[in-house]
Amino acid sequence: MDHVPWLLVAAALLALLAAVYAAVLLVRVFRARRLLLDAGVPLQSKALFWAAVVYTISPVDLIPDPVYLDDIGVLLLALRALHSAAASADRTGRGTPP
Repeated sequence: MDHVPWLLVAAALLALLAAVYAAVLLVRVFRARRLLLDAGVPLQSKALFWAAVVYTISPVDLIPDPVYLDDIGVLLLALRALHSAAASADRTGRGTPP
């Protein structure tokens, strides 16, 4: 019994799943641009976000892979840090209201 077709289907599904997740992440990146203009969000969080964007588009990878899992992970962590910093700035009253 030949398992190659099933492996190809599984690989294609995983690649499709990663592409969909990357598209959702891209939408979140574009929505985060409002936070980058907010004066209440610390500069460190904004710099971390831009460093993650540069890492994502750079050809250098910590983990060479065809699906860009490390790139997506780094960008996701930077987005979470940016949103967390914006939420803490809103709690302290330094951020601009949405």
